[in-house]
Amino acid sequence: MYKKFRPLIIVFISMLLFASCQDDLDLKPEDTRETSASVFENPESYQLFMAKLYAGLSLSGQQGPAGQPDLAGLDEGFSNYMRLYFMMQELTTDEAVIGWNDGTIADLHAQNWTSGNEFIRTMYSRIMYQVALTNEFLRQTDDAVLDSRGVDGELRAEIQQYRAEARFLRALSYYHAMDLFGNPPFVNEESPIGAFLPEQIQRADLFTYIETELLAIENEIIAPRENEYGRADRAAVWMLLSKMYLNAEVYTGTARYADVITYTTKITGAGYSIPADMPYQNLFLADNDTNGAQNEVIFPITFDGLNTQSYGGMTFIIHASVGGSMVPADFGVSSGWAGLRTTPQLVDKFPGGAESADSRAIFHADGQNKEINSISAFTDGYAVAKYKNVDVNGNQGSDTSGEFPDTDFPMFRLADAYLMYAEAVLRDGGGTKGQAVIYINQLRERAYGNQDNNITESDLTKDFILDERARELYWEGHRRTDLIRFDNLPKTGYGLLKAAFHRDPPPRRLGIFSLSLHQT
Repeated sequence: MYKKFRPLIIVFISMLLFASCQDDLDLKPEDTRETSASVFENPESYQLFMAKLYAGLSLSGQQGPAGQPDLAGLDEGFSNYMRLYFMMQELTTDEAVIGWNDGTIADLHAQNWTSGNEFIRTMYSRIMYQVALTNEFLRQTDDAVLDSRGVDGELRAEIQQYRAEARFLRALSYYHAMDLFGNPPFVNEESPIGAFLPEQIQRADLFTYIETELLAIENEIIAPRENEYGRADRAAVWMLLSKMYLNAEVYTGTARYADVITYTTKITGAGYSIPADMPYQNLFLADNDTNGAQNEVIFPITFDGLNTQSYGGMTFIIHASVGGSMVPADFGVSSGWAGLRTTPQLVDKFPGGAESADSRAIFHADGQNKEINSISAFTDGYAVAKYKNVDVNGNQGSDTSGEFPDTDFPMFRLADAYLMYAEAVLRDGGGTKGQAVIYINQLRERAYGNQDNNITESDLTKDFILDERARELYWEGHRRTDLIRFDNLPKTGYGLLKAAFHRDPPPRRLGIFSLSLHQT
């Protein structure tokens, strides 16, 4: 949606958030400042606002690739939602390292999570900014407000669908807040407008709130695979519920594995597929919205080299992964930033390492040392060649400069649902081992191109599932949450994480909690 409307979004959001904050000296009597009433006279405004909510996951400001940033205090490329989330979920684990020395970025490797870390603090701010935007969209599309504007008919029905999607996006951001920070401040569309001290919500209560929201919209949001590509549908709701239930024991102290079985079963019956003849890497190419990967991806964060230009997100992941003897043109980019690599621990999870017959082992070893003796040296640690800005034929994405990729990030996909089902079976959530084995073998048949490496029920253990999740989902933003669920983060790091979760929340940023068209 925001690919089509990006030029208009810039104008619209600028009016939306800043029109009422002009310098009084620049105003004339009966001036023509925009208000909510005038902005929403154009029916397209609702769609533009909705597009901004989606764009908040991939873009960091109004202009792109930089300019009119959403947040101040950190370089705009670094402040990108997806880039920060990737860093939180991957740099804190055994799946990724980064050789740069920007600010406190190295503290992520050391599990030194504090409110003084500008990347952690900005992730927190980015989440709450996204929540604030969705809250305001819901205020502006309340029934009474729409009645006052005389909105009815087809537009009214369309707005109701937007509201369900906005609630999903808010639930997604609150899920990230719950997972990363535990007990964040809580605001919704009923909260006061302007600066105030919001109450901090307990993690278990936030879990209940998110669950209630998702269940409320389950039958309101568009059915699986019937929405426009890149927008949330019912299967995305089911995926988020499944992710929450899988980790419920961490979040609330109460296991909910039976609910994982319930909702992953809904997903697996929703028409998504994993064709054995579709290469695994298709999922991570510039045409992954059309090359068959779209039949597996349930909710992507979408990128377009011409219309969503940002130095965060996929621009960061692809450029930063290229260095050493790697040829940037092979990855559809103009240059390598020589930053991101992986650890020997991840490489060793594949039989044969970088030379594994498992096609998911997409590493660049030429000129690279497997072991990491110096984290600042790009050649220490194998590079990950999983994401590329080329299509299945090797053609570069739409931005001929090679700067900004077309590759979409697969936040939720069917393979994860298969793996969640199998894990829930092993954790006594119900289901059957036989079905779990069928699901896992679909992934392994795609990975190996044959059935020679299929597993049996006796192979299905919790340790196997954790390793298989790493092999299938590495660098897709799941690892930190997985390791905490399995109690496998380094103990010292985990202790620091728990302290950050429950005793040292980042400072409350009052200005981003409750935006309104009416405030100055």
